[in-house]
Amino acid sequence: MELNLKRIVVVVIILVAAVVLLITYGHKAKANEEDPQIRSAAVAIAEKHPLSNTVTLSGEFRPFQEVDVHAKIAGYIRVIHVDVGDHVRQGQVMAVLEVPELKAELQGSDAAVRRSKDAVRRANSDLQRAQSVHEASHLNFSRLKDASAAHPGIIAQQELDDAEAKDKEAEAQISADEAALSEAENQLDVAIANQQQFTAMTDYTNIIAPFDGVVTKRYADTGALVQAGTSSSTQAMPVVRVAETDVCRLILPVPESAVPQVHLGSTVQVRVQALNRTFEGKVARFADAVDQETRTMHTEVDVKNTNQTLVQGMYAEISLVLAHKDAALTIPLQAVVRNGSEATVLVVNAQNRLEERRIQLGLESNNRVEVLSGLKEGDRVLIGSRSEYRVGDQVEPKPIAENQGAES
Repeated sequence: MELNLKRIVVVVIILVAAVVLLITYGHKAKANEEDPQIRSAAVAIAEKHPLSNTVTLSGEFRPFQEVDVHAKIAGYIRVIHVDVGDHVRQGQVMAVLEVPELKAELQGSDAAVRRSKDAVRRANSDLQRAQSVHEASHLNFSRLKDASAAHPGIIAQQELDDAEAKDKEAEAQISADEAALSEAENQLDVAIANQQQFTAMTDYTNIIAPFDGVVTKRYADTGALVQAGTSSSTQAMPVVRVAETDVCRLILPVPESAVPQVHLGSTVQVRVQALNRTFEGKVARFADAVDQETRTMHTEVDVKNTNQTLVQGMYAEISLVLAHKDAALTIPLQAVVRNGSEATVLVVNAQNRLEERRIQLGLESNNRVEVLSGLKEGDRVLIGSRSEYRVGDQVEPKPIAENQGAES
């Protein structure tokens, strides 16, 4: 009897323990269902900061001016003084042509000038002699005429007529000698003009630099025959190519939407990735017309290149500010989910639970966006993948450190 009682007590204890375990497990399961595990979540604070809407434009550097230097006349290159990479100054002689026939023509023009000058001197002497003869003849005729008038019959009429004829003949000779002198002077002018022409042509045998720059290409060597650059019947070969690189042009295609923000003289920051440097440039010129095919406007930014750091063909970028606000309510871009024209964010409310908000967006930079409605300053928005969270989840917010400087 006592043994059975002990067995009954043991069974009761076991049953009571089992019931307690079941009840405890049930409460825990229910608690787990009602209060799932709280996870941490990265959040950003909606705050007011300066914000700019910018567009990044890429372009290529070109020399400020570049030209192929041709010879004005045809000839052989006697000597060339420059090569690729040489810096030249305006007016510097880069090459000299050999044109033998031009030298002979210049000598002939010099001789023609000397001959014409001799002819002018000779004609001038003839004129002076004719004037002297006319003066003597005229004085003789005047004396005879006066004597005949004072004493009629003293001078024979034949003698008087001969003196008058000589006077008129001497006067006519003066006119002829004046015409001869004028012709000689005209011939001298023609000879001098020819001499100046051949002298100028001789000067063209020197190929000079049109401006300060650097030689970027050399087409000809010593002894090469080059044609005159003014000839339209032949394909004249240049001698060298010269580029002015103290200032470089950055050629940019500005999209139609950004055209109103392009202003002459405005300063822009030019970033050259190849050099890992930023240069200051100025908007120097633009086409003031949108290309019908590309819907862009040709724009040029001048960048000083004093140390010749920039090289033709390098790519660079500028950021053009389209709009700017000094105090815009902003959140990180990665907090926003877009669906067509709609945008939403997950907000951590006062109970640290997630709720979805529909927001209206404004200006947008590279990493932040303006919120026009749907949020207020100080709201906490979830950053990261939404697939790990659901609306209504309780989270432990972890604010992240951000660079809240001005966006540009």
